[in-house]
Amino acid sequence: MQQTETERQEAGRREREARREIRVIGDPVLREHAQEVTTFDRSLRKLAKRMLRIMHDAPGVGLAAPQIGVLQRLLVYDVDDDPQALVNPVLDEFSEEIEESDEGCLSLPGVTMPVERPVSLRVRGFDASGEPVDYRAEGLKARVIQHEYDHLEGVLIVDRTTRSARAAALRDLRDREDAGYRGAVGGGL
Repeated sequence: MQQTETERQEAGRREREARREIRVIGDPVLREHAQEVTTFDRSLRKLAKRMLRIMHDAPGVGLAAPQIGVLQRLLVYDVDDDPQALVNPVLDEFSEEIEESDEGCLSLPGVTMPVERPVSLRVRGFDASGEPVDYRAEGLKARVIQHEYDHLEGVLIVDRTTRSARAAALRDLRDREDAGYRGAVGGGL
């Protein structure tokens, strides 16, 4: 289905708005350890919905609360048109099989870098209503959850890649920033 010019302009406006809400590398909040959520109420559900909207508009497939300046252990993701919120996640039972794949990040706009991650893991925690969740994640879903979980721990993909990939990504970000681009290109996890 082809978008009209008006629809493309609206999508572009929503993307710019979403990107303004996302903290980028260099913002100290991205290095903070998020706090456990203790109250499952309407405001938490509203935050999860807001994060899903920002993630979709940015566009990305995952977003953690610290990326929008909220230091709570909440992440959202949408793999295969199945949007989910995960609160106070615990990740364990990682597979021995590791896969390297290029990852992008909404907080490092426009760059990708190789990151090694287990291909599957067990995920436990709660949904935004406080209902317990416990499942096995594999493939892209496992990668996205691990990536967003890292944000809850104050870890960025530049911490999980090679020294040369980190240097190249940071140089690319600096060059684009010097040219006046802030989050203008590319999506992320």
